[in-house]
Amino acid sequence: MVPDWSLYRAFLAVIDAGSLSGAARQLGLTQPTVGRQIEALEQTLGGLALFTRSPSGLRPTDAALALRPHAEAMAAAAEALLRTASGAADEARGLVRVTTSHVMGAEVLPEILAGFHEAHPEIAIELVLSDRQEDLLRRDADIAVRMARPTQGALTARRIGSVPVGLFAHRRYLQRHGEPTSLDQAGASAIGFDRNVEMLSALQALDIHLDREMFALRTDSDVAQMAALRAGFGVGACQFGIARRDPNLVPVLRDSFRFDLECWVAMHEDLRATLRMRLMFDALAAGLADYVAASRP
Repeated sequence: MVPDWSLYRAFLAVIDAGSLSGAARQLGLTQPTVGRQIEALEQTLGGLALFTRSPSGLRPTDAALALRPHAEAMAAAAEALLRTASGAADEARGLVRVTTSHVMGAEVLPEILAGFHEAHPEIAIELVLSDRQEDLLRRDADIAVRMARPTQGALTARRIGSVPVGLFAHRRYLQRHGEPTSLDQAGASAIGFDRNVEMLSALQALDIHLDREMFALRTDSDVAQMAALRAGFGVGACQFGIARRDPNLVPVLRDSFRFDLECWVAMHEDLRATLRMRLMFDALAAGLADYVAASRP
């Protein structure tokens, strides 16, 4: 028998929450109902054990981990189906799901999306903030704003330009400590990554050699780094376009640290026939082009 979709939905919720009670709250169901759905899924799959109990909650078995990407693909397809059915292809109404990084979603896109909403109030927007690359082919999202060239095929992608990134400090910090002569000098309170090995490798590829031990504040959240920078904690990386909006952020160490991020907008090529998708794609491209132009140092 092919298991009912609701059973897979419960399965994913238990994996995400780590417990029946957490999954029940996530789904708006009772804990016994979720427990019965997990048991039903196991029975339908021939008695396959999906979870084991541990001191920290329910732990997925190897079989469950093998099933997870397939269940996630089903969930993405179900959500995409609902978005597709939310409005006719030739109408400026319905739902559009946009994904981007945490920094772009918190700092850059809100102004663009506000203008889009004023122009097209019947188009609802889902904004997914994630620093991982959401799968557009699987329809995890409809449109993506990415700070690197999209690598998947079957996408309509537009390169907007390059966004420069440099080091900045708040005026309060510079008044207290003066401008640093290097990022690793004694007393320089640097803000940087914690366990983000990918960021370390990317910077080394650009011949920028940093070590996490030189950071006085370590966090892999770009939004937290921005908050610390604005609070006057120390010296941190920031896009020039974002820093330009805050007169208290002052560029420092211009000659020792600088790199560019490519900015792209992408969507599945099949979505070009849907009016609300084209409108959102064009609005993002135009708004980001203005942002990139204003980011030039």
